[in-house]
Amino acid sequence: MTDASTAADNRDLLRRAAAAHTAAAQDVEAFLRRLPEVPGPAEFAEYANLVTREEQLRADREAAADAAGLTIASLESDQGT
Repeated sequence: MTDASTAADNRDLLRRAAAAHTAAAQDVEAFLRRLPEVPGPAEFAEYANLVTREEQLRADREAAADAAGLTIASLESDQGT
């Protein structure tokens, strides 16, 4: 039987992980809104850092979802490959 407090903790962790991932995605969007027409090395470096952070936080969110029992099968179809 699942401990209710552990389940609540897992859901809270998942909510926090989702919020962090959302904030990281919003940071990428904000960067893209202010991106100059001709990006330079500083913009490429900043974009790489933002995307890396967003990807890590997405992985954290997925791990938290797994811990909360929200594991889902792959969304990609193997048909036609």
